[in-house]
Amino acid sequence: MTGGQRAAEVAPAVDAAGDPDRALGMRRFFKTGPGEYGEGDVFVGVTVPGARAIARQFPNLPVAEIAILLDSPVHEHRFTALVIANNAMARAGRQRTYDVVAQQRIVEMYLAAVRRGRVNNWDLVDVSAENILGPWLLDRPRAVLYQLAQADSLWERRVAVLTTFAFIKAGDASTTFELCERLLHDRRDLIQKACGWMLREVGKRIDLALLTGFLDRHAQDMGRTALSYATEHLAPGLRADYRARR
Repeated sequence: MTGGQRAAEVAPAVDAAGDPDRALGMRRFFKTGPGEYGEGDVFVGVTVPGARAIARQFPNLPVAEIAILLDSPVHEHRFTALVIANNAMARAGRQRTYDVVAQQRIVEMYLAAVRRGRVNNWDLVDVSAENILGPWLLDRPRAVLYQLAQADSLWERRVAVLTTFAFIKAGDASTTFELCERLLHDRRDLIQKACGWMLREVGKRIDLALLTGFLDRHAQDMGRTALSYATEHLAPGLRADYRARR
């Protein structure tokens, strides 16, 4: 497909790939019931591979059209939009085709969507934060992440933490530690899991001593879920020692 692509083309393609039985299971899995974190979200029953395949059909979807798709009430429309944005961000960041203006437009569109509540479940955050904000902030000031970490929105806080996965993969644990310290007493389950997961990745990908140093300072104040995730791959005796500090 060539230029001139529109959100109005993507949404029907996603809907056509849906399955009503799968949608029912997804509504349960993503906690869409009253009072749950995904309350009221709409699913049509598209798998992640299916959404990714559809995204590849729309490589030229303009940023403004991606934003329109992110305002859809259908979860998989938003997921597909984010995959399209990821792909566009990656293309704009390649050495031979580096386009900082295109990157900035994607980042600004993404942050606006995050702040108006359109990146509003854990899979949407996890598929996008490290791939969109991560590359952009790798060599830039990261003040926006600290702003997001202070937001009332659970999803903005999770975006802040998950963005740091890109930094960890580049060997930098500093922002992960700073954000996890700021969120140390945040007992929302999905923040606990995010912090514990990123801390674990620091130990796996950068230096185990960095992880254990953080745990030496903070294990007694961490939530049980975060501590469990962070220590998951430690030796059994060391893992038990840290978990006993709670």
